[in-house]
Amino acid sequence: MIAAIANGTCRIKNYSTSADCAATLSCLKKLGVQIERKDHEVTVHGVGPNGLRPPDGDLDCGNSGTTMRLLAGILAGQNLVATLTGDESLRSRPMRRIIEPLEMMGAQIESADGRAPLTVRGKNPLRGIEYQLSTASAQVKSCILLASLSADGTTLVHENEITRDHTERMLSWFEAPCGNLKRDHPKDSISAGITGPASLRARDVFVPGDISSAAYFIAAATLLPNSSLEVSDVGLNPTRTAFLDELRRMGFEIIAVNQSEQNDEPSGNLHVNYRRMQTATTHAIDEASIPQLIDELPLLAVAGSQMDGGIEIRNAKELRVKESDRIAATAQGLRAMGCEVEEFEDGLRVKGRTKLRGARIDSRGDHRIAMSFAIAGLVAEGDTEIIGADCVAVSFPEFFDLLESVIER
Repeated sequence: MIAAIANGTCRIKNYSTSADCAATLSCLKKLGVQIERKDHEVTVHGVGPNGLRPPDGDLDCGNSGTTMRLLAGILAGQNLVATLTGDESLRSRPMRRIIEPLEMMGAQIESADGRAPLTVRGKNPLRGIEYQLSTASAQVKSCILLASLSADGTTLVHENEITRDHTERMLSWFEAPCGNLKRDHPKDSISAGITGPASLRARDVFVPGDISSAAYFIAAATLLPNSSLEVSDVGLNPTRTAFLDELRRMGFEIIAVNQSEQNDEPSGNLHVNYRRMQTATTHAIDEASIPQLIDELPLLAVAGSQMDGGIEIRNAKELRVKESDRIAATAQGLRAMGCEVEEFEDGLRVKGRTKLRGARIDSRGDHRIAMSFAIAGLVAEGDTEIIGADCVAVSFPEFFDLLESVIER
Protein backbone atom coordinates (compact mmCIF):
# COMPACT_ATOMS: atom_id res chain seq x y z
CA MET A 1 0.00 0.00 0.00
CA ILE A 2 2.79 2.41 0.88
CA ALA A 3 4.60 1.59 -2.37
CA ALA A 4 1.38 2.24 -4.30
CA ILE A 5 1.19 5.88 -3.19
CA ALA A 6 4.95 6.49 -3.39
CA ASN A 7 6.77 8.12 -6.29
CA GLY A 8 8.73 5.55 -8.28
CA THR A 9 8.95 1.79 -8.58
CA CYS A 10 9.31 -0.57 -5.62
CA ARG A 11 10.36 -4.22 -5.77
CA ILE A 12 9.16 -6.30 -2.84
CA LYS A 13 11.03 -9.56 -2.31
CA ASN A 14 9.75 -12.56 -0.31
CA TYR A 15 6.14 -11.48 -0.74
CA SER A 16 3.60 -13.72 0.98
CA THR A 17 1.44 -16.22 -0.89
CA SER A 18 -1.44 -15.61 1.53
CA ALA A 19 -4.98 -14.81 0.41
CA ASP A 20 -4.89 -11.66 2.55
CA CYS A 21 -1.91 -10.26 0.64
CA ALA A 22 -3.46 -11.26 -2.70
CA ALA A 23 -6.59 -9.30 -1.72
CA THR A 24 -4.45 -6.22 -1.11
CA LEU A 25 -2.88 -6.46 -4.58
CA SER A 26 -6.30 -6.93 -6.17
CA CYS A 27 -7.71 -3.83 -4.46
CA LEU A 28 -4.72 -1.70 -5.46
CA LYS A 29 -4.98 -2.80 -9.09
CA LYS A 30 -8.64 -1.76 -9.13
CA LEU A 31 -7.48 1.65 -7.91
CA GLY A 32 -5.24 2.02 -10.96
CA VAL A 33 -1.91 0.85 -9.57
CA GLN A 34 0.23 -1.17 -12.01
CA ILE A 35 1.55 -4.28 -10.24
CA GLU A 36 3.50 -7.27 -11.57
CA ARG A 37 4.04 -10.47 -9.64
CA LYS A 38 6.46 -13.29 -10.32
CA ASP A 39 6.77 -16.04 -7.71
CA HIS A 40 7.68 -14.30 -4.43
CA GLU A 41 8.60 -10.93 -5.97
CA VAL A 42 6.15 -8.11 -6.53
CA THR A 43 6.86 -4.91 -8.46
CA VAL A 44 4.68 -1.90 -7.62
CA HIS A 45 4.69 1.18 -9.84
CA GLY A 46 3.74 3.95 -7.45
CA VAL A 47 1.19 6.53 -8.58
CA GLY A 48 2.21 9.19 -6.07
CA PRO A 49 0.19 10.68 -3.21
CA ASN A 50 -2.84 11.70 -5.32
CA GLY A 51 -2.70 9.25 -8.20
CA LEU A 52 -5.28 6.62 -7.24
CA ARG A 53 -8.33 6.53 -9.49
CA PRO A 54 -11.95 5.67 -8.69
CA PRO A 55 -12.46 1.90 -8.83
CA ASP A 56 -14.87 0.17 -11.17
CA GLY A 57 -16.89 -1.68 -8.55
CA ASP A 58 -16.38 -2.57 -4.90
CA LEU A 59 -12.96 -3.34 -3.42
CA ASP A 60 -13.10 -6.90 -2.08
CA CYS A 61 -10.77 -7.29 0.93
CA GLY A 62 -11.63 -10.96 1.38
CA ASN A 63 -10.94 -11.95 4.98
CA SER A 64 -8.30 -9.29 5.58
CA GLY A 65 -9.02 -6.75 8.29
CA THR A 66 -5.57 -5.25 7.71
CA THR A 67 -6.39 -4.60 4.05
CA MET A 68 -9.72 -2.95 4.87
CA ARG A 69 -8.58 -0.78 7.75
CA LEU A 70 -5.31 0.41 6.26
CA LEU A 71 -6.70 0.99 2.80
CA ALA A 72 -9.56 3.00 4.32
CA GLY A 73 -6.93 5.35 5.74
CA ILE A 74 -5.35 5.88 2.33
CA LEU A 75 -8.71 6.32 0.57
CA ALA A 76 -9.83 8.89 3.15
CA GLY A 77 -7.26 11.32 1.71
CA GLN A 78 -8.13 10.77 -1.96
CA ASN A 79 -10.65 12.80 -3.95
CA LEU A 80 -12.72 9.78 -4.87
CA VAL A 81 -15.45 7.48 -3.59
CA ALA A 82 -14.79 3.77 -3.00
CA THR A 83 -16.59 0.94 -1.22
CA LEU A 84 -14.64 -1.62 0.80
CA THR A 85 -16.25 -4.98 1.44
CA GLY A 86 -15.18 -8.53 2.29
CA ASP A 87 -16.35 -11.99 3.25
CA GLU A 88 -18.98 -12.71 5.90
CA SER A 89 -16.41 -12.83 8.68
CA LEU A 90 -14.83 -9.49 7.75
CA ARG A 91 -18.23 -7.84 7.39
CA SER A 92 -18.99 -8.78 11.01
CA ARG A 93 -15.89 -7.13 12.46
CA PRO A 94 -16.00 -3.70 14.20
CA MET A 95 -15.05 -0.71 12.05
CA ARG A 96 -16.21 2.24 14.15
CA ARG A 97 -12.69 2.33 15.56
CA ILE A 98 -11.42 3.65 12.20
CA ILE A 99 -14.57 5.51 11.14
CA GLU A 100 -14.36 7.93 14.09
CA PRO A 101 -10.80 9.24 13.54
CA LEU A 102 -11.14 9.37 9.75
CA GLU A 103 -14.32 11.45 10.04
CA MET A 104 -12.53 13.72 12.53
CA MET A 105 -9.95 14.27 9.78
CA GLY A 106 -12.66 15.27 7.28
CA ALA A 107 -13.54 12.10 5.37
CA GLN A 108 -17.12 10.82 5.11
CA ILE A 109 -17.75 7.13 5.67
CA GLU A 110 -20.97 5.20 5.30
CA SER A 111 -21.18 1.82 7.02
CA ALA A 112 -23.58 -0.97 7.91
CA ASP A 113 -24.05 0.01 11.56
CA GLY A 114 -20.30 0.36 12.12
CA ARG A 115 -19.38 -2.62 9.98
CA ALA A 116 -18.46 -3.24 6.36
CA PRO A 117 -19.29 -2.54 3.60
CA LEU A 118 -17.61 0.85 4.10
CA THR A 119 -18.14 3.58 1.52
CA VAL A 120 -15.31 6.08 1.86
CA ARG A 121 -15.84 9.59 0.44
CA GLY A 122 -12.35 10.95 0.54
CA LYS A 123 -11.21 14.53 0.92
CA ASN A 124 -7.92 16.15 0.03
CA PRO A 125 -6.49 17.63 2.05
CA LEU A 126 -7.65 16.14 5.30
CA ARG A 127 -6.88 17.91 8.56
CA GLY A 128 -4.29 16.76 11.06
CA ILE A 129 -5.57 15.54 14.41
CA GLU A 130 -4.28 14.34 17.75
CA TYR A 131 -5.87 11.01 18.59
CA GLN A 132 -5.78 8.70 21.59
CA LEU A 133 -6.42 5.06 20.71
CA SER A 134 -9.24 3.58 22.79
CA THR A 135 -8.35 0.06 21.62
CA ALA A 136 -4.81 -1.24 21.40
CA SER A 137 -4.73 -1.85 17.65
CA ALA A 138 -1.88 -1.52 15.18
CA GLN A 139 -4.45 -1.54 12.38
CA VAL A 140 -6.24 1.53 13.72
CA LYS A 141 -2.95 3.34 14.38
CA SER A 142 -1.73 2.53 10.88
CA CYS A 143 -5.01 3.65 9.32
CA ILE A 144 -4.66 7.09 10.91
CA LEU A 145 -0.98 7.43 10.02
CA LEU A 146 -1.64 6.55 6.38
CA ALA A 147 -4.48 9.08 6.25
CA SER A 148 -2.20 11.72 7.76
CA LEU A 149 -0.01 11.61 4.65
CA SER A 150 -2.84 13.54 2.94
CA ALA A 151 -3.55 15.92 5.86
CA ASP A 152 -2.56 19.50 6.50
CA GLY A 153 -0.47 19.81 9.64
CA THR A 154 0.79 17.26 12.12
CA THR A 155 -1.17 14.18 13.13
CA LEU A 156 -0.28 12.51 16.43
CA VAL A 157 -1.44 9.06 17.50
CA HIS A 158 -1.10 8.08 21.15
CA GLU A 159 -1.43 4.55 22.52
CA ASN A 160 -1.51 3.35 26.12
CA GLU A 161 -0.14 -0.05 25.13
CA ILE A 162 2.56 -0.72 22.58
CA THR A 163 1.29 -2.27 19.34
CA ARG A 164 3.09 -3.54 16.26
CA ASP A 165 5.08 -0.88 14.46
CA HIS A 166 5.64 -2.22 10.93
CA THR A 167 3.82 0.76 9.40
CA GLU A 168 5.95 3.28 11.26
CA ARG A 169 9.15 1.54 10.21
CA MET A 170 8.03 1.27 6.58
CA LEU A 171 7.00 4.92 6.45
CA SER A 172 10.42 5.83 7.78
CA TRP A 173 12.04 3.61 5.10
CA PHE A 174 10.01 5.42 2.41
CA GLU A 175 11.24 8.75 3.84
CA ALA A 176 8.01 10.08 5.30
CA PRO A 177 8.38 13.38 7.22
CA CYS A 178 7.72 11.88 10.58
CA GLY A 179 8.81 11.70 14.17
CA ASN A 180 8.97 8.94 16.73
CA LEU A 181 8.21 6.36 14.06
CA LYS A 182 11.05 3.89 14.51
CA ARG A 183 11.39 2.20 17.89
CA ASP A 184 14.53 0.33 18.85
CA HIS A 185 12.72 -1.13 21.84
CA PRO A 186 8.96 -1.52 22.29
CA LYS A 187 8.95 0.60 25.46
CA ASP A 188 10.82 3.58 23.98
CA SER A 189 7.76 5.58 22.96
CA ILE A 190 3.99 5.24 22.76
CA SER A 191 3.20 7.98 20.26
CA ALA A 192 3.79 8.51 16.57
CA GLY A 193 3.35 11.50 14.32
CA ILE A 194 3.47 12.62 10.70
CA THR A 195 3.45 16.11 9.23
CA GLY A 196 1.53 16.30 5.98
CA PRO A 197 0.86 16.61 3.18
CA ALA A 198 3.70 14.24 2.41
CA SER A 199 5.28 12.51 -0.57
CA LEU A 200 7.05 9.16 -0.32
CA ARG A 201 10.04 7.92 -2.29
CA ALA A 202 9.88 4.34 -3.53
CA ARG A 203 12.58 2.00 -2.22
CA ASP A 204 13.03 -1.73 -2.59
CA VAL A 205 11.90 -3.94 0.30
CA PHE A 206 12.84 -7.39 1.56
CA VAL A 207 10.15 -8.96 3.75
CA PRO A 208 11.54 -11.21 6.51
CA GLY A 209 9.75 -14.43 7.42
CA ASP A 210 6.54 -13.87 9.39
CA ILE A 211 7.06 -14.59 13.09
CA SER A 212 3.32 -15.24 13.59
CA SER A 213 3.48 -18.02 10.98
CA ALA A 214 6.76 -19.38 12.38
CA ALA A 215 5.17 -19.49 15.85
CA TYR A 216 3.33 -22.76 15.11
CA PHE A 217 6.54 -24.58 14.21
CA ILE A 218 8.35 -23.08 17.19
CA ALA A 219 5.57 -24.25 19.51
CA ALA A 220 5.64 -27.73 17.99
CA ALA A 221 9.40 -28.00 18.59
CA THR A 222 9.03 -26.97 22.23
CA LEU A 223 6.23 -29.49 22.87
CA LEU A 224 7.29 -32.63 20.98
CA PRO A 225 9.95 -34.74 22.77
CA ASN A 226 13.41 -34.87 21.16
CA SER A 227 12.58 -32.06 18.73
CA SER A 228 15.14 -29.64 17.34
CA LEU A 229 14.32 -26.91 14.82
CA GLU A 230 15.98 -23.95 13.12
CA VAL A 231 13.89 -21.18 11.59
CA SER A 232 15.89 -18.95 9.25
CA ASP A 233 15.45 -15.33 8.14
CA VAL A 234 12.48 -14.68 10.40
CA GLY A 235 11.39 -11.20 11.48
CA LEU A 236 12.51 -10.23 14.97
CA ASN A 237 10.83 -6.85 15.29
CA PRO A 238 10.64 -6.24 19.07
CA THR A 239 6.92 -5.42 18.83
CA ARG A 240 6.37 -8.91 17.37
CA THR A 241 8.58 -11.14 19.53
CA ALA A 242 6.41 -11.17 22.66
CA PHE A 243 5.47 -14.76 21.74
CA LEU A 244 9.13 -15.77 22.02
CA ASP A 245 9.50 -13.82 25.26
CA GLU A 246 6.43 -15.57 26.67
CA LEU A 247 7.76 -19.02 25.79
CA ARG A 248 11.06 -18.12 27.44
CA ARG A 249 9.18 -16.95 30.54
CA MET A 250 7.47 -20.34 30.53
CA GLY A 251 10.95 -21.90 30.63
CA PHE A 252 11.43 -22.95 27.00
CA GLU A 253 14.78 -22.39 25.31
CA ILE A 254 14.76 -20.29 22.11
CA ILE A 255 18.03 -18.77 20.87
CA ALA A 256 18.31 -16.01 18.24
CA VAL A 257 21.45 -15.92 16.08
CA ASN A 258 22.74 -14.17 12.93
CA GLN A 259 20.66 -11.08 13.64
CA SER A 260 20.67 -8.24 11.11
CA GLU A 261 18.42 -5.44 9.80
CA GLN A 262 17.01 -4.70 6.36
CA ASN A 263 14.73 -1.77 5.48
CA ASP A 264 14.47 -0.92 9.20
CA GLU A 265 13.17 -4.42 10.09
CA PRO A 266 15.35 -6.73 12.25
CA SER A 267 15.54 -10.42 11.43
CA GLY A 268 17.62 -13.50 12.25
CA ASN A 269 17.61 -17.25 12.79
CA LEU A 270 15.99 -19.07 15.72
CA HIS A 271 17.16 -22.32 17.32
CA VAL A 272 14.46 -24.20 19.23
CA ASN A 273 14.71 -27.43 21.24
CA TYR A 274 12.21 -29.51 23.21
CA ARG A 275 12.26 -29.04 26.95
CA ARG A 276 9.79 -30.57 29.39
CA MET A 277 8.33 -27.93 31.69
CA GLN A 278 7.71 -28.86 35.30
CA THR A 279 6.67 -25.61 36.96
CA ALA A 280 3.69 -26.17 39.26
CA THR A 281 2.36 -22.59 39.17
CA THR A 282 -0.13 -21.31 36.63
CA HIS A 283 1.54 -19.17 33.99
CA ALA A 284 -0.26 -15.82 33.78
CA ILE A 285 0.33 -13.64 30.73
CA ASP A 286 1.09 -10.02 31.55
CA GLU A 287 -1.68 -7.63 30.50
CA ALA A 288 0.78 -5.24 28.81
CA SER A 289 1.90 -8.03 26.46
CA ILE A 290 -1.58 -8.91 25.19
CA PRO A 291 -1.69 -6.49 22.17
CA GLN A 292 1.60 -7.89 20.88
CA LEU A 293 0.46 -11.49 21.46
CA ILE A 294 -3.07 -11.24 20.17
CA ASP A 295 -2.63 -13.61 17.19
CA GLU A 296 -0.63 -16.18 19.16
CA LEU A 297 -2.89 -16.47 22.22
CA PRO A 298 -4.79 -19.58 21.04
CA LEU A 299 -1.46 -21.26 20.36
CA LEU A 300 -0.17 -20.29 23.82
CA ALA A 301 -3.31 -21.82 25.32
CA VAL A 302 -2.41 -25.09 23.56
CA ALA A 303 1.15 -24.87 24.90
CA GLY A 304 -0.17 -24.14 28.39
CA SER A 305 -2.12 -27.38 28.36
CA GLN A 306 1.23 -29.18 28.45
CA MET A 307 2.64 -27.30 31.45
CA ASP A 308 2.15 -28.62 34.98
CA GLY A 309 0.55 -25.38 36.17
CA GLY A 310 -1.37 -24.56 33.00
CA ILE A 311 -1.90 -21.03 31.72
CA GLU A 312 -4.22 -18.09 32.32
CA ILE A 313 -5.02 -15.49 29.67
CA ARG A 314 -7.00 -12.38 30.68
CA ASN A 315 -7.61 -8.85 29.33
CA ALA A 316 -7.90 -10.31 25.82
CA LYS A 317 -11.53 -9.44 24.97
CA GLU A 318 -10.35 -8.40 21.50
CA LEU A 319 -10.15 -12.12 20.71
CA ARG A 320 -13.96 -12.18 20.66
CA VAL A 321 -14.07 -10.04 17.48
CA LYS A 322 -11.35 -11.59 15.38
CA GLU A 323 -12.03 -13.86 12.38
CA SER A 324 -13.97 -15.91 14.90
CA ASP A 325 -14.65 -15.72 18.62
CA ARG A 326 -11.21 -17.13 19.39
CA ILE A 327 -11.82 -17.41 23.13
CA ALA A 328 -14.85 -19.64 22.59
CA ALA A 329 -13.21 -21.56 19.73
CA THR A 330 -10.06 -22.26 21.76
CA ALA A 331 -12.01 -23.34 24.84
CA GLN A 332 -14.29 -25.60 22.78
CA GLY A 333 -11.38 -27.24 20.98
CA LEU A 334 -9.32 -27.91 24.10
CA ARG A 335 -12.32 -29.33 25.93
CA ALA A 336 -12.97 -31.67 22.99
CA MET A 337 -9.40 -32.91 23.41
CA GLY A 338 -9.91 -33.65 27.10
CA CYS A 339 -8.56 -30.46 28.67
CA GLU A 340 -10.26 -28.62 31.52
CA VAL A 341 -10.85 -24.98 30.53
CA GLU A 342 -12.50 -22.13 32.40
CA GLU A 343 -13.78 -19.46 30.04
CA PHE A 344 -14.06 -15.76 30.93
CA GLU A 345 -15.46 -12.83 28.97
CA ASP A 346 -11.90 -11.59 28.41
CA GLY A 347 -9.93 -14.84 28.29
CA LEU A 348 -9.58 -18.33 29.69
CA ARG A 349 -7.72 -20.52 32.16
CA VAL A 350 -6.33 -23.83 30.89
CA LYS A 351 -5.52 -26.66 33.26
CA GLY A 352 -2.03 -27.94 32.69
CA ARG A 353 -0.33 -31.26 31.94
CA THR A 354 -3.28 -32.70 30.09
CA LYS A 355 -2.90 -35.85 28.06
CA LEU A 356 -4.67 -34.58 24.97
CA ARG A 357 -6.70 -36.98 22.87
CA GLY A 358 -7.48 -36.71 19.18
CA ALA A 359 -10.79 -35.03 18.42
CA ARG A 360 -12.90 -33.40 15.71
CA ILE A 361 -12.18 -29.67 15.85
CA ASP A 362 -14.29 -26.93 14.28
CA SER A 363 -11.91 -24.25 12.98
CA ARG A 364 -14.88 -21.86 12.54
CA GLY A 365 -13.16 -20.80 9.32
CA ASP A 366 -10.37 -19.14 11.34
CA HIS A 367 -6.82 -19.77 10.16
CA ARG A 368 -5.29 -19.19 13.60
CA ILE A 369 -7.61 -21.73 15.22
CA ALA A 370 -6.94 -24.31 12.50
CA MET A 371 -3.16 -23.99 12.82
CA SER A 372 -3.19 -23.95 16.64
CA PHE A 373 -5.15 -27.19 16.78
CA ALA A 374 -2.96 -28.78 14.15
CA ILE A 375 -0.15 -28.38 16.69
CA ALA A 376 -2.41 -29.72 19.45
CA GLY A 377 -3.12 -32.69 17.19
CA LEU A 378 0.60 -33.49 16.98
CA VAL A 379 0.77 -33.64 20.78
CA ALA A 380 -2.47 -35.63 21.19
CA GLU A 381 -2.95 -39.38 21.16
CA GLY A 382 -5.08 -40.53 18.24
CA ASP A 383 -6.29 -38.74 15.14
CA THR A 384 -7.39 -35.13 15.08
CA GLU A 385 -9.69 -33.88 12.31
CA ILE A 386 -9.89 -30.12 11.68
CA ILE A 387 -13.09 -29.01 9.96
CA GLY A 388 -12.54 -26.21 7.45
CA ALA A 389 -8.76 -26.55 7.54
CA ASP A 390 -8.41 -24.93 4.11
CA CYS A 391 -8.94 -21.56 5.84
CA VAL A 392 -5.17 -21.53 6.54
CA ALA A 393 -4.81 -20.12 3.01
CA VAL A 394 -5.80 -16.74 4.46
CA SER A 395 -2.31 -16.31 5.89
CA PHE A 396 -0.25 -19.45 5.21
CA PRO A 397 -1.29 -21.67 2.25
CA GLU A 398 1.81 -23.87 2.60
CA PHE A 399 1.25 -24.56 6.30
CA PHE A 400 0.25 -28.23 6.23
CA ASP A 401 2.79 -29.21 3.56
CA LEU A 402 5.58 -27.49 5.48
CA LEU A 403 4.47 -29.00 8.77
CA GLU A 404 4.50 -32.49 7.28
CA SER A 405 7.97 -31.89 5.85
CA VAL A 406 9.54 -31.16 9.25
CA ILE A 407 7.83 -33.93 11.24
CA GLU A 408 9.78 -37.16 11.56
CA ARG A 409 7.57 -40.22 11.63
